[in-house]
Amino acid sequence: MGLTRVPGLLFGGDYNPEQWPEEVWQEDVRLMAEAGVNLVTVGVFSWSRLEPAPGVHDFGWLDRVLDLLHGHGIAVDLATATATPPPWLVRDHPEVMPVDAAGTRLEFGSRQGYCPSSPVFRAATVRLARAVAERYRDHPALAMWHVSNEYADHTAECFCPESARDFRHWLKERHRSLDGLNAAWGTSCWGQHYTDWTQIEPPRKAPGPVNPAQLLDWRRFSSDALLACFEAERAVLKEVTPDVPVTTNFMSVLRDLDYWAWAEAEDVVTDDAYPDPADPRAAVKAALSYDLMRSLKRRPWLLLESAPSAVSWRPVNVPKDPGVMRLHSLQALAHGSDGVMFFQWRQARYGPEKFHSAMLPHGGTATRQWRETLALGADVRRLAEVAGSTTRAEVALLLDWDSWWGLEAPESMPSDRLRLHELLLSWYAPLHARGVAVDLAPPGRDLSGYRLVIAPNLYLCTAGQAAALAAFPGHLVVGPFSGVVDAADQVHDGGAPGPLRELLGVRVEEWRPLPDGATQEVETADGTRLPARTWTEWVEADGAEVVARYRGGPLDGRPAVTRRGSISGNGPATATYLSCLPEDPAPLLDEVLAAAGVTGVAGPDLPEGVEACRRGPYLFLLNHGSRTATVPLPTATATPTSLPTATPTATPTTTDAVFTDLLTGRPLPSGPLSLAPGDAVVLKPSEAVLKQS
Repeated sequence: MGLTRVPGLLFGGDYNPEQWPEEVWQEDVRLMAEAGVNLVTVGVFSWSRLEPAPGVHDFGWLDRVLDLLHGHGIAVDLATATATPPPWLVRDHPEVMPVDAAGTRLEFGSRQGYCPSSPVFRAATVRLARAVAERYRDHPALAMWHVSNEYADHTAECFCPESARDFRHWLKERHRSLDGLNAAWGTSCWGQHYTDWTQIEPPRKAPGPVNPAQLLDWRRFSSDALLACFEAERAVLKEVTPDVPVTTNFMSVLRDLDYWAWAEAEDVVTDDAYPDPADPRAAVKAALSYDLMRSLKRRPWLLLESAPSAVSWRPVNVPKDPGVMRLHSLQALAHGSDGVMFFQWRQARYGPEKFHSAMLPHGGTATRQWRETLALGADVRRLAEVAGSTTRAEVALLLDWDSWWGLEAPESMPSDRLRLHELLLSWYAPLHARGVAVDLAPPGRDLSGYRLVIAPNLYLCTAGQAAALAAFPGHLVVGPFSGVVDAADQVHDGGAPGPLRELLGVRVEEWRPLPDGATQEVETADGTRLPARTWTEWVEADGAEVVARYRGGPLDGRPAVTRRGSISGNGPATATYLSCLPEDPAPLLDEVLAAAGVTGVAGPDLPEGVEACRRGPYLFLLNHGSRTATVPLPTATATPTSLPTATPTATPTTTDAVFTDLLTGRPLPSGPLSLAPGDAVVLKPSEAVLKQS
């Protein structure tokens, strides 16, 4: 069984039949069947149609839609329709609309406008979710429940009086007493000592910088408040239909929600991803987000939304060139998605998304877009056996939302140029270029299954997290400005790196952020010179070996990179600390990869622009570059952990084949293969290779 009861890989998209007359529905399902669509998302923004007046339901049109889809063999990811409250609810209860940090209550007329803490809104969503669940609990088209839509997209936080009451309740649960809160928030600074809970408000716009500890708790609360909305609906769905999986669509690497906590509440992780065709780093950014989705539950996930071509919400909406939709879709499958879904099926004629691309565009079936939709549907069917296969990574990147929120607090840091997403990408990009499989993990997780763990930044680090890292037996790399504060955003006694001090064998005496455009040279032990940007530190080695030093300026000769071996035979084999941000960490990365015994899934010589991912026995190779790439296929004696790919120079006989390309059915021998720009190969090893592995 895969993510749903639908066998194989999933293929389809959001379907909004309420935007079209019913005679169009028949054409839609016919074309869906022609394209190989087997799952559609229905009803995301249908609250006002399903409940046109309080307690009055109109399910007739949705009944007909679900019956029609099921009759053509198409399953449904059925939304609870609670993403946008209907006009009658907003007008009867204007307090359900969110208030911004300046105190302005936002108006109805867009989507997803609601206060997450509003008891009126939450009660109304639960009532509708129950009505929808009881109506369709036994419908044969129902494959998955879709709660709300893209939480925190338009409303990540609300500053209204109801949110203030909910925030105070959350603070009481966390801190237990006003004394505990005052101590955690350090309210003796700037005269903020509270003597009554009613004095506490959300961090609205203030005359100057807001208490960073209050901001950190507010970020935690806002994530939890939205999660409570999801969990309230999920509880109803599980009561009525305990065997139907429940999801809500995530938004890739999103700062506003702690996806580790959210994923625990989901049955299936789903993601909406929109790589920008105009961004040269789009493939790397997408790969990072996909690896996060796979890591959240450490099993296959589902790409629930993507764009066939241009989106409608960027300042300049660049379309995808021919073949890019296919390449982006195969990338998601390579990183563990068990399907490819789009927003949306039929391109809208009106509204804010009328220029957003669709599987079936305005021009209909006489278009390149439709031909690419048909071709991709065929590719997805050819790859059906990949469903359910998993990825084993030997490298983990650490991501902690508390640390992220603390690091990016406004107006109170040594530099606001340290952005966690960019720090993650600075390490992920060279790993991706080398074909190294990467998981993301929270710092408190058991990390013993990895050979190498990289923490690009752990600004906030607790004693428990430090103990988990100290127990890790592999190789550890920790980036700058780590171990600075505790869970209350208070600087650790003795300064950084706080609870990581013994593990890393260093003391940080001073932060030395660099001005924009400035660089600081770093020299490794072998004489390699590396420019660093953005950040440096005055570090004292206290048990660690110095492996690179600063050259030039006031830091000349001082430690830049240190390394400490295992302490008394326990903990990491090596613990490396970088007090700077090298523009290119590749030389340092290659050294630690070699020490950890980690290699790429396609061997050591992956051509530039070629992405290599392995799911179970299957090897995906995708050429994101602008040039044809040549990759050597291993011999039949090689194991499937080192497989490269491309197009054969000669057609082998089946008996010579080491691999089969699932996309074409071609048998492939060992030897050099050519992969054109934008092309991809999915290699299945022969039985001989599998037996030898």
